[in-house]
Parts: sequence; structure tokens; C-alpha cells
Amino acid sequence: MNAIKETNFNFEGQTAFYRGKVRDVYTIADKYLVMVASDRISAFDVVLPRPIPYKGQVLNQIAAKFLQATQDIVPNWVLSVPDPSVTIGHQCEPFKVEMVIRGYLAGHAWRTYKAGGRTLCGVSLPEGLKENDKLPEPIITPTTKAAVGHDEDISRDEIIGQGIVSETDYIQLEQYARTLYQRGADMARERGLILVDTKYEFGKKDGQIYLMDEIHTPDSSRYFYAEGYEERQAVGEPQRQLSKEFVRQWLIENGFQGKEGQTVPEMTDAIVESISARYIELYEHITGEPFQYPSEGEVVSRVERNVKDALGKLQ
Repeated sequence: MNAIKETNFNFEGQTAFYRGKVRDVYTIADKYLVMVASDRISAFDVVLPRPIPYKGQVLNQIAAKFLQATQDIVPNWVLSVPDPSVTIGHQCEPFKVEMVIRGYLAGHAWRTYKAGGRTLCGVSLPEGLKENDKLPEPIITPTTKAAVGHDEDISRDEIIGQGIVSETDYIQLEQYARTLYQRGADMARERGLILVDTKYEFGKKDGQIYLMDEIHTPDSSRYFYAEGYEERQAVGEPQRQLSKEFVRQWLIENGFQGKEGQTVPEMTDAIVESISARYIELYEHITGEPFQYPSEGEVVSRVERNVKDALGKLQ
């Protein structure tokens, strides 16, 4: 199937290239970033052997929709979306923290709470909560990028005290995160969804704070279906999630959790097609719009052509 496993472009004015787990990022003239959302898929910190057609397009276009819908709250890095799988924007100096905001007790927050923790990133949690309960108000639980390994929890006081972010900037980041989360939650509610938790990344350019990267995608956020939420909570049933959790479940059922000695199960054409179909379903549910399949043709060549055209208009 026609999918973007990797790109190896050489654009005019290109000054750097970085390949992440799922994105290929080109720096142009040390002032612009070309972010190609590949169709690679990762789980348990492992990039799986086969790309998933349209996955990159799904994430890129969901992010583009939400970035456009929140630009009245905070400026964002986007200059153009010249291809379904590409965003071009300003290169910013990123803050070394991710602003994670949680409206419900789920995931990492629940695991901490279940183990007896009543403080997360310096934020106190009340007694008597159950998994997936709505919190009295959304809490911000930032993480800092670890030099090696996973992101690590950090408190507001530690961030400011260690000089990772100035107090003035951090107060602004918190305000932006809360307002963005409220907008995302309102938009989710219109689609019959609950925005459980999400993360935002910010950077600075010419003294101005910008919202960076993707937002409100199923890879950076957790969604529950609103229908049946209260009933499930009342009887202690797991919530129905709209996320890539189904990929992790398939791997677990086939004996893979990223541990040493484990092998990724075979990704047959049927498995790849089913994951692709689920991502398209995610797109249509979150955006409320039908997925637009790109015109036929070799996808990597299309991406290169569209990026070159867009860069020609910038320079």
C-alpha cells in the first residue's frame, strides 16, 4: 500500500534534518520547519515494522484543524499546510517542558493515585476518587524532557526554581494551557466526546510565545465517548476510549509490550488495513468531517513536490 515510511529530501536552503519516531523534520534557512507526518506508527517506544496508510494525514489534518480553531487564544507556529501530510511553520526555541493538563483521573495520574500518591507534580488530589472520575477542576502536571529515557514529572515550583522557564513565561503557559483545554473540551463535547487529558508544547520566537507541534490528536490526547460515561462510572466499568489504545491492545494480545526478548507480531496486510481504517474513523469522529482520500499517485513524490512549491512562496 502507498504509505510514507520515510522521506529523504534535500530542499533548497535546508540546514538540518531530524527523524523522530513518526515525523521527519526539515529545517530551512534556520527559520522554518517542514514537518512531514509519516505513516510510521510507534507503541511501547518501538516503531513498528510497517507504516499505516493515511495515519500521518489523519494526525496532521486533525492538528491543523485544532490549531486553526485556537489561533485566537495563542499564536501558533503554522505558516501553511501544503500537503495532507505536511505542515510548514516557524522554527521556535522550544520550552523544555510539556504542559500536560488533565480533567479526569486517568492514565499516569490514576496509576499514581492508585499507588497511594495524593500529590502529582506538586498538585494535591482529593481523597475518594475512582479511575476516570472527573477532577474538581483541570490540573496541570508538566513533564520535562529527560536526557535519557522517558519524560519525567516536574512541579511548577521546580520548573521556576531551576530556571527551566521564567516565572512570567510559566504563568502565561499555564493560562494558555487552561484556555486551550477548555476550547478543546468544548469542541469535543459537540462531537459527543470528552477530552480527558492532553499536552501542549510551546516555544518562543522574537520574544513571542507560540503554540507548537500537534494538538488534540488521538496520539497526544485521550478521549472518552460521552454517551454512557456516567453509567460506566457508576458501576465501575472501563470507559470507551477514542485513541490508539486499540493498537497497544493488539500488541499485548500477541505477546508484545516492548520488553527485551519480545518480537513484534506479524503485521499482515489485513492488520495494516484495519489499523488504517480505525485511524480514518478517529478522524471522522473527532472532526465531524468525511476523510478526504488524496488523489492517486506516488505519495512521497507528491509530498516533495508540494513542499517545494510552498517553500518557493516563502523565500
